[in-house]
Amino acid sequence: MNGLAYHLDPTRGRAGLAAWTQELPEPGPHQVLIEVRAAALNRRDLMLMDGTYPLPATPGVVPLSDGVGTVIALGDKVTRAAVGDRVTATYFVRWVDGPQRRAHAAEQYGANRDGMLATYALLEQDSVVHVPAHLTDAEAATLTCAGVVAWAALTTPVPVRAGETVLTVGSGAVALFAVQHARMLGGRIISVTSTPEKAERFRELGAEEVIVRAETPDWEQEVARRTGGDGADHIVDTVGMPTLPKSVAAGAYNARLTMIGAWPGPGITAGDGNPFGSSYLSIRRIAVGSRAHFEAMNQAITEHRVRPVIDRTFSFDQAGAAYAYFAAGDPFGKVVVTM
Repeated sequence: MNGLAYHLDPTRGRAGLAAWTQELPEPGPHQVLIEVRAAALNRRDLMLMDGTYPLPATPGVVPLSDGVGTVIALGDKVTRAAVGDRVTATYFVRWVDGPQRRAHAAEQYGANRDGMLATYALLEQDSVVHVPAHLTDAEAATLTCAGVVAWAALTTPVPVRAGETVLTVGSGAVALFAVQHARMLGGRIISVTSTPEKAERFRELGAEEVIVRAETPDWEQEVARRTGGDGADHIVDTVGMPTLPKSVAAGAYNARLTMIGAWPGPGITAGDGNPFGSSYLSIRRIAVGSRAHFEAMNQAITEHRVRPVIDRTFSFDQAGAAYAYFAAGDPFGKVVVTM
């Protein structure tokens, strides 16, 4: 039975999203075919559309790494899933566990492997992950990128210990997941955000203290004050170079600072004020996480009955509007497309 799939043409920028008829795929021996129920956007999806993501999009690729669906067919050598299972996929097609290598980063759903913005998605069985049963399809669709990278930031190489101070910087989905994860791990949470309205929502998620940067531009000093001069033990900076100096200043002695995201794109070099270039290294700048990270996160989410934050959902035929809303707005939580 045929379906529909959106395809990406990065040479056309924001106009490069079009729906085509999708023939029912046939899974190979180690592949799993799912009928997609929901998919979610990340900032990397805008960058892939604009041609600014470090890994270029393959013309015609089905976008979106994040999604959830029901298994409807299996290859004859598949052992990690069964027909009827509700599953998602890892961000990186072949990173199961252990250190990430460049080869792992070179193969991603929604970039150079077809992703989730379609009726059907074909997954490699090693990338298949079962989702927490208590989550709705829309909630389960949000986990792959923002959820896992926030989890990896707070649990590797050493997990947050109960009572340690976790500082989150920024208001995007990764920062929201970081607050939820830090709360599960027993951390004391301080969040830096942009408006009083968002501050109140951070408190509702579990942040003990929230600093509004417009009201307190020297927020690194306020972090020091609120920690008795010690600073934060774990810092998750989801903004990038503009906030790095303040995040460093807000850190405790031997703090772990993790910078999130694919910013600023290939057009910025070390000479433009980006000391990282295309490298991922400490001061930690990490790229999502492995299947093992994903499964550990899901176990914790299930145990604590955590629900991801969703800003707005769109129907499948409104996928273009979902992209436009995500790009133009300031969502608090994930933007989801339901099938």
